[in-house]
Amino acid sequence: MKRRLWLAAALAAPLPKARAGAQVEEPLADSVRSALSGAIAQAAPPKPTFERIEDRLSYLRWLGEMSERLKRRKKEAQTRIEFLEAVWYESRRAGLETSLVLGLIQVESGFRKYAISSVGARGYMQVMPFWSRVIGDGQVSRLFHMQTNLRFGCVILRHYLDREKGDLFMALGRYNGSRGKAEYPNLVFGARRQWLMPGER
Repeated sequence: MKRRLWLAAALAAPLPKARAGAQVEEPLADSVRSALSGAIAQAAPPKPTFERIEDRLSYLRWLGEMSERLKRRKKEAQTRIEFLEAVWYESRRAGLETSLVLGLIQVESGFRKYAISSVGARGYMQVMPFWSRVIGDGQVSRLFHMQTNLRFGCVILRHYLDREKGDLFMALGRYNGSRGKAEYPNLVFGARRQWLMPGER
């Protein structure tokens, strides 16, 4: 009950406006709609598994480094780790670079779970409500659930990247609803640099 009251208060409180633009609803072929629906429906494992110890150590180094960088935006350690684990999993699941997704989240919502843009985009990755109807179960409120929002955002960006034949600049513009304009992709590319590991620059 306490959690429900806190959530209701959090949703009712005025939030700073998100900087994001908005994806534009476009007609989808039935096969694309089915593929996207399938992609957001599959459950995620709670923790990643690694066959090689080197890969596990690399992941743990990444988690520690990113947690330190995220500390001023997310004070509580457990919340930070859960968020980073979900971003890592969802970005890789969608075939996206994790630092790019973190950069996009920084630009879109400033890492605010309950961010709402002036056009109604929601959550960390500023997903437009129409996506919950087009490829989800129609429950717009679920876009504030961390893993749901990250999954939708990563699946949508992957869809746009495929549509733009791998052109990340154009895909980011499409994600923001400003296709062909440089401002938004350049902001994301700039933010991405802050989330690269040493030696990746």
